[in-house]
Amino acid sequence: MKAFVVDRYQKQAPLRLADMPTPELRDDEVLVEVHAAGVNLLDAKIRSGEFKLILPYRLPLILGHDVAGVVVKAGARVRQFKPGDAVYARVDDFRIGTFAEFVPVKESSLAHKPRNLTMEEAASIPLVGLTAWQALVEKAGLTQGQRVFIQAGSGGVGTFAIQLAKHLGASVATTTSAANAALVKRLGADVTVDYRTQDFETVLHGYDVVLNSQDGKTLAKSLRVLKRGGRLISISGPPDPDFGKEIGAPGFVRLVMRLLSWGVRRSARRLGVRYSFLFMKASGTQLQQITRLIEDGAIRPVVDKVFPFASTHEALAYVEAGRAKGKVVIKIK
Repeated sequence: MKAFVVDRYQKQAPLRLADMPTPELRDDEVLVEVHAAGVNLLDAKIRSGEFKLILPYRLPLILGHDVAGVVVKAGARVRQFKPGDAVYARVDDFRIGTFAEFVPVKESSLAHKPRNLTMEEAASIPLVGLTAWQALVEKAGLTQGQRVFIQAGSGGVGTFAIQLAKHLGASVATTTSAANAALVKRLGADVTVDYRTQDFETVLHGYDVVLNSQDGKTLAKSLRVLKRGGRLISISGPPDPDFGKEIGAPGFVRLVMRLLSWGVRRSARRLGVRYSFLFMKASGTQLQQITRLIEDGAIRPVVDKVFPFASTHEALAYVEAGRAKGKVVIKIK
């Protein structure tokens, strides 16, 4: 099969189009013919080697975490899916590889594609949708009447998280540029802060939850917009000791995580708020709940650009540049 692979860990290393063997199928997996693949900043970070400590992949590696496509083969223990089913998923760590013609996906990580979405639209959903769900529903327990600050509202996670937070009944503030203010307001943002001309720390106060996706300086400021007892969930780091326990990291890796997050955890304690790191995980069950929201019209995908398969490297560079409004997708079939 044709696939785009990374041969070495390096920032902006070119992806190589290669002929790779079709992956062998395990009993609890289905083989999906890839019609479209979402492109995420996570793909660029893995290529750069930023997650070598917690995700030690063997090279060469096929990148890609989001898939929408059709089941062509099912493992012996698979019961919920059959050949011909239209499906989508965020594939599991260590089984990534959606920048290819075929990819294996665990049955437990898979869901039927929303009936009202194209393959390209469906491929834009899994990673950002599950990230928002696990941050706002699973970790924060966001409820009616609470206030949440979602950074980078016009980005992939931001466009989904705003809609999910509004569905849960929360009031939403977000940062964006003036050019994208109308977009995030249409999605449901109640308060918009122009990051180019305003300091969100002087505008926002007393929030229940912050979803942080930016750098360390922004993270430190975000702690101060929370009310006492509030919670900051960061998807951009630093990883904390609880995350180390969750993934069963070796002792020295957990020590590194403890040291990396020591400063922010100390600041959080002083302010009477909670800090936690989220590295989202695949979940077909949660994706099924997201499917219902999409089919009911509560959430709609926001797709910036669709690139042809041959332009996969350019698609990743576009995402890495940080200017995408919503998601970037590769059309493979």
